[in-house]
Amino acid sequence: MLIYMIRHGQTDWNAEGRMQGQKDIGLNDVGRQQASENGRKLAQILGSHAGDFDFVSSPLGRTRDTMERARTAMGLAPGEYRLDDRLKELSFGAWEGSTLPELAEVSPERVAERARQKWGFIPPGDDAESYEILSWRIGAWLKSVERPTVCVSHGGVIRSCFRLIGDVSEDEACEMNIPQDRILKIDRDQKTIGWL
Repeated sequence: MLIYMIRHGQTDWNAEGRMQGQKDIGLNDVGRQQASENGRKLAQILGSHAGDFDFVSSPLGRTRDTMERARTAMGLAPGEYRLDDRLKELSFGAWEGSTLPELAEVSPERVAERARQKWGFIPPGDDAESYEILSWRIGAWLKSVERPTVCVSHGGVIRSCFRLIGDVSEDEACEMNIPQDRILKIDRDQKTIGWL
């Protein structure tokens, strides 16, 4: 079962190193270009088989915009895809919109705690999640995939996929670079995962 996954294009908060989470921040000019370029790459990869694929996105605006730009670049109708709430980014709770240096000024103990065990750390806030909690959602989504799929989602979602499919360590999953200008190929059944 093949899944091609794209991280949404860059936002201003990405460029500033802000914790974005589930805040609905739009793409910037770089992000819009990345989305279109990923669509062109995907068109080359899928060729005439694009119609065999299910297209699904996180419901946040930056992922929907990325999906629509990618589909347009592929020559497909931009709006013909599904949304799945399970594909949302993890929630950073009260920390969303802040940078780590800003947080270290007001809450150095919590920032140090996060550095020690990033995968299991839950930021302050009622709706906050850890990467571990996110991975439960993503594991359920991966099991639900019934046909070859193109997915647009988020950095934390991709980290969860590397942990669940690629069996990378928690620390490695937390620290690995998750580019916004590449396509991730996942073979769920063969348990392989890698960047194209």
